[in-house]
Formats: sequence, C-alpha cells, structure tokens
Amino acid sequence: MADQRDVGGPHRRSGSGTLADGADGADGADAEARLALAEDPETPHLALIDLAADPSPLVRRAVASRADAPAQALRPLARDHDRQVREAVARNPSASVGNLVRLVKDADRWVRWAVAGNPACDGSVREVMAQAHDKELRGLLAESRELEPELAARLVDDVSPEVRERLATHTHDPEVITALMADRTARVRKGLARNPRTTPAQRGALARDPVADVRVALVLAVELTEADLRRLVDDRSVQVRMAVATSELVPPHIRQALRDDPDELVADAARSGRPGRASSPVVQAPRVGQRTARAGRGRPGDARR
Repeated sequence: MADQRDVGGPHRRSGSGTLADGADGADGADAEARLALAEDPETPHLALIDLAADPSPLVRRAVASRADAPAQALRPLARDHDRQVREAVARNPSASVGNLVRLVKDADRWVRWAVAGNPACDGSVREVMAQAHDKELRGLLAESRELEPELAARLVDDVSPEVRERLATHTHDPEVITALMADRTARVRKGLARNPRTTPAQRGALARDPVADVRVALVLAVELTEADLRRLVDDRSVQVRMAVATSELVPPHIRQALRDDPDELVADAARSGRPGRASSPVVQAPRVGQRTARAGRGRPGDARR
C-alpha cells in the first residue's frame, strides 16, 4: 500500500505559511509585492520563471496555479518540497504530461489525487494510475469518463471491492457492466444498481439480487418496469418495501399498493403520498481530485474521508 502521509506540507519552507516568515516592514511589503506580481496576468513569462524560485511558498503557489505559466516555471514547481505548491501544479491544466506522471507518483496523497481531476491527464497518466498501489487513486480513475476500455477491463478485476464499486457506479461501457454483474461482492452490485446505464434486463436481475441493500439502492436510483416493481412490493425485506414506498421514481399507484403493508412505517409512508422521506442509502461518489478547505485525512472532497 502506498504511503498516505501528507508530506511536504504547506509551511515547510516559510515556517508559518505567510509570505515571509517573521517578516515585517519593508520585507513584508516586498513579499506582498512579489505575490501581486505572481498573480498579475500581465506579468511576463520571464518574471514568472524567476518567481518560481521565490522563498515564499505562497508566491510559488500563485505561479503554480497559473494556466499561462511557462513550462520552465512549472517544471521545478512539480518538484517543490511544499505540498500545496505541487498540488497546484497537479491541478494546473497547462501542466505537461511529464509533470503529471511525476506527480501521480508523488508521496503525498492529495497531490496524487489532484492529478486525477486535471483535464490534461491523458492515457499515459491514467496507465500509471491503474498501476498505483493507492486504491483511492485507482478509485478516482474508475470514475473517469475518459477511462480507456482496456483500463476499465483491468479494473473489473481490481483487488479492491471499493474500486470495482466505483467503476460499477460510473462506467458507460456495456461490456464492463456485464462483467461486473457477475461480481460476487454485494457492494459492487450495489454500485451497478445506482448506474443509470444498465439495461432493463440487468435491472430486473438486480431487482432479484439476494442482498437487500442492492435492491434498495436500485429502487431509489433508477426507474424499473411495472413487473419488477410489483415483485418488490411483496419483497421480504422491510427496507426494500420502504424504499418502494418512498422513492421518487416509483409511480403513485405502485406506492399505494403498500397502504396495507404489515409494517406500520411502510404503510404510513405509502399513505402519506410524499416520496423522498426515507434516508437514501445511495452513497454519492467524491468529486474527482477536489477537497474542501477544511478537509482532513481521507478522500478528496469529503472532510470525513
């Protein structure tokens, strides 16, 4: 498993993360001026190359974030010992494929994950992602709309059920969906149940899945045939019948069939005629390569993950 440490943190170079650690007076004003220069769209490329070596990580980060930054500036910043500087390069759509390949192997997870959301990420970068020990990185790859068929086929057999689940939820490839229908892990089939690109026949098979969580996810996520819904009205699982009673995708006449359900909560939900009251078990996938300002250790875009 890849090292998941946050290395090369935001303040390794400046000490406090300010423009000039401990600076005041003229020094502080000079640092502010350099930051303003790094952010100024009129700043010439030669000046940006010089600013890429600035002692302040905030200045270097500003250069690394610029889509018009020259390659001579981004190249050293991709090796910067400040993690947020490298992460800014990883998000920069002007970053070269060479820089992205380097950063997708970075020791810091947030840097690696940021590469996955970069529109400049191409097949060669995704190939490196597919081989990574970092299962989160492979999971982000599994969610990519640009995922090549050969890489998707490789992820079908990924050792991590989570990666296969995320592939199942997001794939547009009919062959991948068919292959994952035979997956023995329930969470993978649950991912398929949330995928709107399944065929009616596949949804019918998922409606008969032996695991109730799969059937619940299906009812809450996609439209089903009348025959499948009629079968689920009589499902042995209270959770499935509650999903039928509360799903916004179930026609009213089907929900009304549960008005006399032996479970009082299901019957009450069906009588209320107000879909959407139950808590959905459908798990929303993280945004690729994104995180909030207060995100902690875990997946991109989710402070708890």
